[in-house]
Amino acid sequence: MAKTILAVDDSGSLRQMVAFSLNAAGYQVIEAVDGQDGLNKARNQVVDLVLTDQNMPNMDGLTLIKSLRAMESYKTVPILMLTTESSDEMKAQGRAAGATGWLVKPFDPKRLIDVVKKVIG
Repeated sequence: MAKTILAVDDSGSLRQMVAFSLNAAGYQVIEAVDGQDGLNKARNQVVDLVLTDQNMPNMDGLTLIKSLRAMESYKTVPILMLTTESSDEMKAQGRAAGATGWLVKPFDPKRLIDVVKKVIG
C-alpha cells in the first residue's frame, strides 16, 4: 500500500506541484490549505509524513508541528518543513518544535523525492 503524505501549504500551485511530484513517485497525498486544516486532516487520518510550509494564515507551520507532536499518534511521524524561511534561527525553532528536516523553496522535485524516500522509504 502506498505511503500517505500530508502536504500543508496555503499556495494552491505549490501544493499541486508537491502532490504531482509525490504521486508520480508512488505516494498518496492529502492536501491542506493551512496549519489548522492540516491539523484537522491529521486528526482524521494518521499519515506517514507531514510536509508543511511555515508562513500560512490561521496556523503557521511551527504551531502545526507543536500541535502534531503533542498528539500520541504523531510523536514519531517525520515532519519536514518546506518553506522560503532559511535562517539558522528559524531552522533552530523548527528543530525545537519537532521538525525532522528542512527543505527551502523553490524546491527541486527530484530532491524532494530523494529526501522523502530517505525519511519514509
